[in-house]
Amino acid sequence: MIKQIIPLLLIFIGFSNSSNAQFDGFSHEVGIIAGPIAFQSDYGERYDFSTNAGNTGIGIGLIHYLNFTYDSDYNYTSRTYFNDHFKLRSELSYNKTKLEHFGEYVEGKPSLGKEQLKAMTGSTAITNLGMQLEFSPWSIRDFTARTGSLGPFISLGGQFSYYNAEASSTLGPLGTPLTTFPKYLTPTDGRPYGFSTESGTVWSVVSSVGTRYKLTPLSDLMVDLRFQYFFSNWVDGLNPNPEIYKENKANDWLVWFNVGYIYYL
Repeated sequence: MIKQIIPLLLIFIGFSNSSNAQFDGFSHEVGIIAGPIAFQSDYGERYDFSTNAGNTGIGIGLIHYLNFTYDSDYNYTSRTYFNDHFKLRSELSYNKTKLEHFGEYVEGKPSLGKEQLKAMTGSTAITNLGMQLEFSPWSIRDFTARTGSLGPFISLGGQFSYYNAEASSTLGPLGTPLTTFPKYLTPTDGRPYGFSTESGTVWSVVSSVGTRYKLTPLSDLMVDLRFQYFFSNWVDGLNPNPEIYKENKANDWLVWFNVGYIYYL
């Protein structure tokens, strides 16, 4: 899937460059980001610290900005509020998380159910392609002019994702009463069970808050905390029937803290 998405990003950047040749109202920035991810799913106990600390992974991404403060020759454009406070960010990213059950339901006095949950593991690998509109409350022009300055921002956008979820157990193949916790044996959402090893596509909404640090006239460091909410509950490979198991309310989501390096073309 990554091989299919990379050309889309290259086409996007190529289109931007072609547009830039016809319209000088923006310049380009490119960068790379990476950092840890906490995946919130049906594995483990909701709001449990061990779940949040245990179900973590790593993400990495390539980013591209349209900067409206400068034109293609790096001259200032007209100083409108939009030009001085907004950027358009496109991104190709990948993350993978290993998943286990944590919390009170696997702790304490041994039982068959607890052993089934302990033995059940999964993973999800997600490739994202999307865009965000980024807002800087402070002037982008003033930030760019001073080495050592800070440029805080918030952003909102959407992404199209391809996920590959896996579920298994050390007790044996899932799908039998001996290996599988009862709530995951119930059919749900067109699947024979409340678990699935599958690949699929899903849309998500993404919101970020962070800041840049002006490292040199043509480069920035960035820290970014992101929330990504998927419009599906199958991204982690688990989805107990929500009509029976009322605690299974929310779709899958993640939090990603990343650090990045950005270069001005």
